[in-house]
Amino acid sequence: MELSGGDSEGAPKRAKLSSGDACGGEDCLSALPDDVLVLILLRLDTTVAARTSVLSRRWRRVWALLPKLCFPLAPEPHRFRDTLDTHEVPLRDLLVGAGGATPESLAIWLPAAARRVSGDLTLLTFDPGKDAGEEEGEAAQRGAFELPCFEKATSISLILGFHGLAIAMPPTGVFARLTGIYLSCVRFHGPCALGDAMSSPRCPCLQRLTVDDSRGLGDLTINSVSLLQMELRNLRGLWQVTVVAPALTELTVIYCFRNDDTQPVANISAPQLVSLDFYLVYGQDGLSHNHSCLTLLQRFEAIETLFLTLAYMREIENYQYLMEDMMVLPDITFLCLDVIANGHAFGASSFHALRLCTGIRRLTLLFAAPTGLEAQTVCPSGCICHQPAEWETEGLSLNHLEEVEIRHLRGSEHEVAFVKRLFSWATVLKQIKVTFYYSIPEIKAKELYQMFWSFSRPGMRMTFYIYRKFSKVVYVPED
Repeated sequence: MELSGGDSEGAPKRAKLSSGDACGGEDCLSALPDDVLVLILLRLDTTVAARTSVLSRRWRRVWALLPKLCFPLAPEPHRFRDTLDTHEVPLRDLLVGAGGATPESLAIWLPAAARRVSGDLTLLTFDPGKDAGEEEGEAAQRGAFELPCFEKATSISLILGFHGLAIAMPPTGVFARLTGIYLSCVRFHGPCALGDAMSSPRCPCLQRLTVDDSRGLGDLTINSVSLLQMELRNLRGLWQVTVVAPALTELTVIYCFRNDDTQPVANISAPQLVSLDFYLVYGQDGLSHNHSCLTLLQRFEAIETLFLTLAYMREIENYQYLMEDMMVLPDITFLCLDVIANGHAFGASSFHALRLCTGIRRLTLLFAAPTGLEAQTVCPSGCICHQPAEWETEGLSLNHLEEVEIRHLRGSEHEVAFVKRLFSWATVLKQIKVTFYYSIPEIKAKELYQMFWSFSRPGMRMTFYIYRKFSKVVYVPED
């Protein structure tokens, strides 16, 4: 067979490129519509997607159409503002880490962000060159920035780190779609208008409000028909809280009203409240607040579940016994006693608490895990933790108590003494559940197991748990 020049029918043929095949070397990708290009860029990090702007003029602003932008390090403020202003496409999620931000730099691009964000805004500020303690004192000198009104945003999270920044709430405008706001490490500037901005007239859809570890918030007044959850934590300088929230179900106030000689005031109207977590330091350092804490409990006729922490300092030689200041508790169904003993006897305090709520039906004793220092703690002779001693002999009728759960039982002398008295007070117990401390020796667990069964009565059910390789399993001692 004669072959000629590659034109023979049997010879392999090379496909010829034309303007209709593979675009003839042209940039066909750029010819795709914006929505298709956006789908491609969604697979990239925001910073990588932004670099596609150097490919051609066609790509210069495509990345700005992304519905989600995440900048661990904020772009140059003016360029960032211009990019946000280029399009009106709603931003579903905007996260910006603004290292070394100033009030002036934030004021440049935040208003543009307020016009675009229709979902979540997260702003984190930090200054790696300084610690928070240094910057906290500089906040007043560096001024404040005003948070624009995000009319379309549904969630706002600001973690400012005290880094020389103070924030002022917008005096006007409506956060029409905002359902949640989280403020952390924030220094509020001037007479704070947070309550006004977050109340129903200006924030009609708000459901969750959290302010954590912040300064400058002295008086907070919230009037919201939509608010469901509210958390205030570590607010130094707070002296008055007023809440009118007919739908509120969860309220947390922890480590507020501190370092201030002003008598704190809390006015709360929340008829649908289900969970209240109100924590004040009770004792010598927090003596001025003891009355307020006890008065709060007296406001309730009944509480379904009460978590009460009995915490002992390691050194209490110069402290006073203050449990007798607690003279009344509401009607309680379920009481959880969280005992942080630090090696001290806790029977007297626990007895006093139980004496004020004899109608409980369920009781949980939670013994805090010991530390290395606790193991070395030995009560000195005459330690006040043993006073008053009447609990060891005085009678107590817990004739509604049917269920007892004990967690992290180690079998210390003080734990055993209290458990024995508890069984003598609770005469109608039906169910006992005991979980031993994770590192309890087998011989100690068996000893405690036998002790509990010695208290057994007809119809009483006991269940024991122990940790085996960090997993909790049912415990039955081997013969």
